[in-house]
Amino acid sequence: MSGQTLFEKLWDAHVVHVEDDGTTLLYIDRHLVHEVTSPQAFEGLKLAGRLPRRADAAVAVPDHNVPTTDRAQGITDPVSRLQVETLDSNCAEYGITEFRWATFARALFMSLVRKPG
Repeated sequence: MSGQTLFEKLWDAHVVHVEDDGTTLLYIDRHLVHEVTSPQAFEGLKLAGRLPRRADAAVAVPDHNVPTTDRAQGITDPVSRLQVETLDSNCAEYGITEFRWATFARALFMSLVRKPG
């Protein structure tokens, strides 16, 4: 019997159900939310009258539209500013923890969610 790769171990640890055709349902225990595509997801929840299943497992970080220099000016691009403001209001409405104006979002996220084992 050969050993498993790290990917295989993580995959197997999160399998909920496997269909006969191999389609697999996975349980995701952490969710990183950012400002670019999350408005569509939040709108889908609103239209369906649903809440996030586990808001406590989600962490939001404005990532793509936050200036990395001269933050005194704020976000000057109106589309970028709207995306970040929409993330802010959606997180407040759905009780999702948001780390505002964080830089290097994915590094921050990984440092917050790493668990032993």
